[in-house]
Amino acid sequence: MTGVSSALCGTPLAARTRPTATLRSSTARRVKNNNCRRVVRCAVQEPEEDIVSRAARGCDPSNEEECIITPRQVVNGLELPSFEDVSTAHFRIRSGVVRTRCTHSRTLSALTGMKIYLKHEWEQATGSFKERGARNSLLALDPEQKKKGVVAASAGNHALALAYHGRELGIPVTVLMPSIAPLTKITKCRALEANVVLEGDTIADAALAARSYVENDGMKYINGFDDFNIISGAGSVGLEILEDAKDIDAIVVPVGGGGLIAGIALAVKTINPKVQIIGVEPDRCPSMAAAMAAGQVVKVPTAPTLADGLAVPTVGPRSFEVLRPRVDKLVTVSEKDISVALLRLVETEKLVQEGAGAAGIAACLAGKLPELEGKNVAVLLCGGNIDTSTLGNVLERGLVNDGRLIRFSAVVPDRPGGIAGLCAVIAFVGASIKQIVHERAWLQEDSHAVQVDVTCELTGDEMKEALYKALSEKY
Repeated sequence: MTGVSSALCGTPLAARTRPTATLRSSTARRVKNNNCRRVVRCAVQEPEEDIVSRAARGCDPSNEEECIITPRQVVNGLELPSFEDVSTAHFRIRSGVVRTRCTHSRTLSALTGMKIYLKHEWEQATGSFKERGARNSLLALDPEQKKKGVVAASAGNHALALAYHGRELGIPVTVLMPSIAPLTKITKCRALEANVVLEGDTIADAALAARSYVENDGMKYINGFDDFNIISGAGSVGLEILEDAKDIDAIVVPVGGGGLIAGIALAVKTINPKVQIIGVEPDRCPSMAAAMAAGQVVKVPTAPTLADGLAVPTVGPRSFEVLRPRVDKLVTVSEKDISVALLRLVETEKLVQEGAGAAGIAACLAGKLPELEGKNVAVLLCGGNIDTSTLGNVLERGLVNDGRLIRFSAVVPDRPGGIAGLCAVIAFVGASIKQIVHERAWLQEDSHAVQVDVTCELTGDEMKEALYKALSEKY
């Protein structure tokens, strides 16, 4: 960490003077020994020395003009990461993770009235932003701990990220997954050479079982959203957004346990406090909103949701303390909002996201953030791991919620041409029949009629009204 801080001199991070000013505050004290955490004051100019060489050299602790220390904040016994930790993580992981694109979307901008920039975190090797924190946590281990390995409880993206980077770095990874974990993710983790143990029916059961690996085997437990280095690594997303999307006004972030938004808020608010940080939760598990209202971490009841990656009943206490003074707003989105957002991404951007990954754009499309109209808004697409069968079901629900897939029943004469006449009306309006079923047995009052159940695909609400009017006139 000593050398990494000095290596930031001359990089895009060094050009921003706010962190340096903070480090010169009266709370800083001079370094007196080699074990202290060091931060190097550096000029904006390009360094004469090679970045890698500076990283290896570090700063001279005997030179009081070169090195100072800023103590980390400790709240409720939890040490909170600082901007320096995010900067260090950004440097540490950059050779092992993808610097994902941040692209302007003309179509989504037109639909929302905002200037939308999409941060494509699904482009990581395992399909989610989780790789940033996972790699940072693994690289931060001391040599002895790297030999013993790490353990985690996860049903999805955190498990995949640790497994992938554990294999890359030669660090043993054990993942405890509950019975509800998708079979595809269990298979992928095993393919990445992780030791996968199925334990219990919930993440809580798996996390409880992980204690034995810490106590008996000396492994380090890495929490997927509240670990110190997980938060720091996630913050690198915010640094990239500020570098790639100029004059950004707000960043919209999906919220589960809070690690991602905590890291981003820490990084972005340090550099530019004017940028709004807005969190989005599923309305079936608003655990962060509940914590903010209570002023402390609380447990909330959860219900099944399309954004299952965000369904965390209790947010991380460390993440909560980091984000509490920095997040400007929290909103919730419904299942309808999420399904329509997934549909819009497929149709307009040709992108496939999981429900959790699309929560941010769902809030924008659903009109939850009217104050951002006309502003530059970065929206995270943070995960693309969705089962094919689930995707099909979600897209169909999206069509229903978008008014483009309907189902109705009509009673027609039970004679030759009866059903054909109904089909002719539907065709005249321009609708497409997806499914049609007729029943005689269940229509008791008229023995010379038949009930027809029809599923139709439409272009939208206007065609739906036209079809209803045409059917009402004849049947």
